[in-house]
Amino acid sequence: MGKKYISCLILSLLLTITYQNFCYGQEHDETVTSDSDDDGSSEQQQHIDYVTPQIDEQYLYESFDDEQKFQLRWHKSTAHKADSSDLKYDGEWGLVQTQDRLKDDLALITKSKTRHHAYAAKLDKIYKFNSKPFILQYEAQFRNGQECGGAYLKLLAVPSGDLQNLNDKSKYSIMFGPDKCGNENKLHFIFNHKNPKNGTVTEKHWTKANSVTNLDEVFKDNRWHQFRLEIYPDNTFQVSVDKHYAQKGSLLEDFKPPVNPPKTIDDPNDSKPEDWDEREKIPDPDAVKPDDWDESQPRKIADPNAVKPDNWDENEPEMIADPDAKKPDDWDQEMDGDWEAPLIPNPKCSSLAGCGKWSAPLIDNPKYKGKWKAPLIANPAYKGKWVPRKIPNPDFYEDLNPFKTMAPIDAVAFELWTISDNIAFDNILVTDDLDTTNYVSSLTYQIKKEISDEATDNLVVKAMKYANKNPWMWAVYLFVIGIPLVLFIAFCCVSPVKKPSDTPASSQQDYDPAYSKKTDHPQPDYIPPPEDEPEQQATTSINKIDEEEEEEELEEDDVEEQKQDEEEEEIEEDEEEDEPEPEPEIKLRSSPRQRRPRKE
Repeated sequence: MGKKYISCLILSLLLTITYQNFCYGQEHDETVTSDSDDDGSSEQQQHIDYVTPQIDEQYLYESFDDEQKFQLRWHKSTAHKADSSDLKYDGEWGLVQTQDRLKDDLALITKSKTRHHAYAAKLDKIYKFNSKPFILQYEAQFRNGQECGGAYLKLLAVPSGDLQNLNDKSKYSIMFGPDKCGNENKLHFIFNHKNPKNGTVTEKHWTKANSVTNLDEVFKDNRWHQFRLEIYPDNTFQVSVDKHYAQKGSLLEDFKPPVNPPKTIDDPNDSKPEDWDEREKIPDPDAVKPDDWDESQPRKIADPNAVKPDNWDENEPEMIADPDAKKPDDWDQEMDGDWEAPLIPNPKCSSLAGCGKWSAPLIDNPKYKGKWKAPLIANPAYKGKWVPRKIPNPDFYEDLNPFKTMAPIDAVAFELWTISDNIAFDNILVTDDLDTTNYVSSLTYQIKKEISDEATDNLVVKAMKYANKNPWMWAVYLFVIGIPLVLFIAFCCVSPVKKPSDTPASSQQDYDPAYSKKTDHPQPDYIPPPEDEPEQQATTSINKIDEEEEEEELEEDDVEEQKQDEEEEEIEEDEEEDEPEPEPEIKLRSSPRQRRPRKE
């Protein structure tokens, strides 16, 4: 027992030291600042040194951290909706701090409920779809959730014109981002495609916008989320949420309507012939209604066996006027008519089987057959489902590379209608370099995510993340947890194996297999004798018991024989005194003493 206590003590001590070192390392990963009050008390709050990522010139990178630069770059729309002179983009915008612990990290936020919001900014340089990928990345946070509305971005097509006149009809090349209304959640990906044959522009909608998993949590959990769209020159694309790829697809296959129209279409001038019969089954014309078919029988009838309960009171009405109801003060006799108190269930009926006129309950009518109908048979004139004939599509074209035919982009814009307020946006990046995208994400979204995770992660998850940042901690975990665990198992859980020689002789001798079959009492393990022992050690426990019984019987026989010998000696002495002394002769027993049979 002493070894067990020592092992547990060592294990607890090492785990405590590891936990203290882990917590100490976490605290020193952040810069701690203290603000003192006038009364001398101080309140410590941990702040993270946040620095806006400095990257090479891209098409656009907006961190919203420089308020002066933001005011120069972004323009609020003052226009109206294209189809209404009353609906104006009057939603308010502002800058807010992204996290309490990130003082210098700012974000753009909507401040109005149930308003139309529009804000836009020009790119630093025009993006043209050629041989480099297109990557859009930004972050969003729904601080008050979302009832109905979007949080998507529009990439405006060249020329975007005056951004203060931005409205819902402004031409865009790509639209991407989350949208919710009621129970429907989407991650929009829409691009406008120009018909190379007639020049018309058509919106192509991603068919799997509703299939992104866990998108509903984005609108509820009050956390920052990152959205990324990658489109490549080979017409493939990838959509990711929070650094996890949600869907992959092709511009040629995963959009509706498809980029390329079908080669053939239904002939609009073809019509179904009048004698074309599409019915697979028809009523049997030779069928006749049976004579005993009664269509007049109702489906339900009153139960003839029902009896009115004894405690049914037909004199009491089911509903009565509410005695506590009062006529409203604004009741107008001329306009509203005579006032009557509303009806309520009769309280006297609550203790009865029922009130009012009693009627027997309805049951299924066994004679009911319903309206007779002729059985259906195969239609001999059936010709199948009619379809119009196919003709070549006069509008057919084939664009095998829609990536390169997308309209160039020169601005980004929020054009939103939303019921909820406080939707925040941050770190909008338009680039063609995936490494730059990941670099910005690691210095912005990743920090926000770790701050949010600290409030929900348990100790094990925190320890794993800390070890990922400091790989040397894995060796510490292995030493501090692995070795004590092995010792603990060795001392506390593994019992020594006894050899046959270690078993006491008494246990071997007392074992009775015959007795163990007749009782539930625990018996010692039977250990067979070694082969090299003499004959005495080869005797089984059953024989041992028999020997003990025989010894007891022999002892009883010896006692009786001794008594008989003593009696015979006394008789002989008496005879010797009465008779003359005979010549000495040796008396021999005629037969040996017989042992009595052993008791059964």
